[in-house]
Amino acid sequence: MQDKEILTAEERAIKCAAFALDKKALDVKVLEIKKISSIADYLVLATGRSDRQVMAMADSVKQGMKPFDRPIDMEGYEQGRWVVIDYGDVIVHLFLEEVRKIYNLDELWQRAPQIEIPEEYLWENKGA
Repeated sequence: MQDKEILTAEERAIKCAAFALDKKALDVKVLEIKKISSIADYLVLATGRSDRQVMAMADSVKQGMKPFDRPIDMEGYEQGRWVVIDYGDVIVHLFLEEVRKIYNLDELWQRAPQIEIPEEYLWENKGA
């Protein structure tokens, strides 16, 4: 039996963001909500340009996180408009642009501190 590498919730949230960024996700944010909500410690928000891209981002997050964690639940994948992947203390929201605007979680969670995503994960800086 192989032991999973133990990562903090913050490290796992950043990895989720990085795996979404691997599929050219836009406007990726990691928000620390543990002091203002009991639903989770971190939210990851990311946007895709098409339902196929949102689904690819979801696949990338799920696959990439396998060595570290398994999701408790995943919803919305079939439509690819708003996919929610629940890791318990980290909840990933992957949106189509217009859906993200409608639900405006960015404004809802504006009090939450934003965690910096390390430079090496940002695809804009990889010469893409």
